[in-house]
Amino acid sequence: MCGIVGAVAAQEDITPLLIEGLRRLEYRGYDSCGVALHINGELRRTRSTARVADLEALVADEALTASTGIAHTRWATHGAPLTHNAHPHFSATPDGVARIGLVHNGIIENHEALRSELEAAGYVFESQTDTEVIAHLVNHLYNGDIFAALQAAVQRLRGAFAIAAFCRDEPHRIAGARQGSPLVVGLGNQANYLASDALALAGTTNNIIYLEDGDLIDLQVDRVVIVDASGQTVQRKVHQVQAYTAAAELGPYRHYMQKEIFEQPRALGDTVQDVDVITPALFGEDAEAIFSQCDQVLILACGTSFYAGLTAKYWLEAVAGIPTQVEIASEYRYRTSVPNPRTLVITISQSGETADTLAALKHARGLGMEHTLTICNVATSAMVRECRLNFITRAGVEIGVASTKAFTTQLAALFVLTLTLAKLRNRLSPETEAEHLRNLRHLPLAIQAALALEPQIMAWSERFTPREHALFLGRGMHYPIALEGALKLKEVSYIHAEAYPAGELKHGPLALVTDQMPVVTVAPNDDLLEKIKSNMQEVRARGGELYVLTDAATQIRSEPGIHVIQLPEYYGLLSPLVHTIPLQLLAYHTACARGTDVDKPRNLAKSVTVE
Repeated sequence: MCGIVGAVAAQEDITPLLIEGLRRLEYRGYDSCGVALHINGELRRTRSTARVADLEALVADEALTASTGIAHTRWATHGAPLTHNAHPHFSATPDGVARIGLVHNGIIENHEALRSELEAAGYVFESQTDTEVIAHLVNHLYNGDIFAALQAAVQRLRGAFAIAAFCRDEPHRIAGARQGSPLVVGLGNQANYLASDALALAGTTNNIIYLEDGDLIDLQVDRVVIVDASGQTVQRKVHQVQAYTAAAELGPYRHYMQKEIFEQPRALGDTVQDVDVITPALFGEDAEAIFSQCDQVLILACGTSFYAGLTAKYWLEAVAGIPTQVEIASEYRYRTSVPNPRTLVITISQSGETADTLAALKHARGLGMEHTLTICNVATSAMVRECRLNFITRAGVEIGVASTKAFTTQLAALFVLTLTLAKLRNRLSPETEAEHLRNLRHLPLAIQAALALEPQIMAWSERFTPREHALFLGRGMHYPIALEGALKLKEVSYIHAEAYPAGELKHGPLALVTDQMPVVTVAPNDDLLEKIKSNMQEVRARGGELYVLTDAATQIRSEPGIHVIQLPEYYGLLSPLVHTIPLQLLAYHTACARGTDVDKPRNLAKSVTVE
């Protein structure tokens, strides 16, 4: 959500770098973009409510070149996605000449009070954004030092932010600040960079510093100074980060979502490749000691990651015998809960920067629950740094807003955790452990077999295209998979979709069933098969049209009103991963048929770094 790129250089034109950085951040979602440059002693900017390619054309038309500049992609929160609300924002001197240029990710909670104060001081606002408040506040506090002005300004801000600001009077200098929203520094040769994601700097530098909450940065051509929240100058570790240029290329696929669906066999193989034996060491050096002190689990996550947690609850309680609670991270910290210091707090996040999950984690720790573990796809993320233990999935960069390979690799990691806790609690025999390891190693082939069903799924998608509503049903550990299937369909096709435990049909949802309401049913060959068959009959008796995902041995066959796709085999406890694949393909192909923007669904962003 939103992207920042900034650069200072000795001589070179950094404009192409800023544009390319924004292009690499397009996957995060945005509805406007802009660039501001320091040119011949003045600030110039160009903004667009179209795509980065259009911004690039505008910059080329104006022949803008500079050695210092900032750029931004905005996802609208305060104010509609219009040009005057697009970043960068300027604040002028009394004579009307732009002096401060600023970009911002996040939300400023006290912007209304600050706006009133600044309007009383004579500042005129051109936008409805909370960001323009910061620009005017920095200008108001400016006394010849942009870094000192930003340092004073952030003391007045409440909320989450990543900020980059520069001043007309100080060429070759950018000041930055981070609080609750990611910001990184890139180190170059006679040039230094700021960005909200290291991916923006891919191909420019591999030397990355990840700023901590409360850090401020003074970025100049030949030096970088970092000051922490207490005002002390600090040294942060420089990480060697390999550029993800190859992973970010679309290749032969039509969309990134399609590419990432088909990358799942590789992603799952990579994620479990080191799992030769079930051991706590897979989660960190202190894992065995920490796990032995825990008698319950609390999972905190949002969106798709929350559904991964719901699936893991079935595994953790049935296999490991450990009580498990799964909470929506954005709700958890706003209710009164009963903390238990012997709880293992697990966060799940693709990016490791999800604002609500980070806040929920800090809340849990504030309640005295210090045993923390994250399942995350980014080893250098804030989530990994905040937790004592971690398991890094190896999904690779995920560009499509609708998560696919991140979800299935999270499930694989949570299954490994389940086996680890079961083993420590003497609930996993050597024979059973060996069987589960075999199944994990076979998982990429099982996923490949599910992907081979794509032609049948495409036939289904043609029937879904004219529909505006759909119902998804599942039971047991496949109910969260039904939830995930409904989420995927609504995200990318804009068809209203809901999921229910199939046994709840008669308690309300059955009233919605007509021949115009497709009902997708996940019906694997497990202990609940006969139950879900009865639920399917309830749908047919009301004229509903069923679309059933099942396994070869269930003997469910296609007939009028019942469309069946059979997976080659029932995959036991790992069946949820396999049944996820057809649901992803259904959402993708339905969206393609409806002509939506598959990789960048309206109103959604990839990395949700604000509350």
